[in-house]
Amino acid sequence: MTFDFNAWNSQVIPEFRANGGWVTGPDGQRAPLVLVHHIGAKSGTERIAPLAFYTENDRMFIFASKGGADTNPDWYHNLVANPRVTIEFGADTFEVVAKVITGPERDDIYAKQAAAMPNFAEYQANTTRVIPVIELIRD
Repeated sequence: MTFDFNAWNSQVIPEFRANGGWVTGPDGQRAPLVLVHHIGAKSGTERIAPLAFYTENDRMFIFASKGGADTNPDWYHNLVANPRVTIEFGADTFEVVAKVITGPERDDIYAKQAAAMPNFAEYQANTTRVIPVIELIRD
C-alpha cells in the first residue's frame, strides 16, 4: 500500500492552521511543518504542500524527499518553474523565493536534517536520486 499524500495533506492543513504550525505525522509524533503554496508548472493552479523543514540561523530549508521515492515530488518541479511563492510558518504568512541548494552545502544541510529527523536518512537510502534541498529565502 502506498502512502496517500493528498489525503494526509487534506487533514494536515486544517490541523496546522488550528495549532500554530504543529501537526501529528503518520508516525503519531507531533512536529512543526511549513505550508508551501506553489503554482503548478503546467496548470498554473495553486496548491499547498505541508513540509518538514530545517532552520539554521535565519535560513529555512525544505527537502524534496517524497518518502524516498525514485521521483521528485510535483511541488519540487513547481518551485523550480515558479520559485516566488507564499509560505505559512506558524501563524505568519509571507513571500519567499525558493532556491535549490547543491554540492557540499546541500550535503551538509541534508545531513543535519537526517540527524534531526532520522527518517530523512532512510529516505535517501531508499532511492538512487539525490534528494533536493531547497532554501526558502524571505522576500
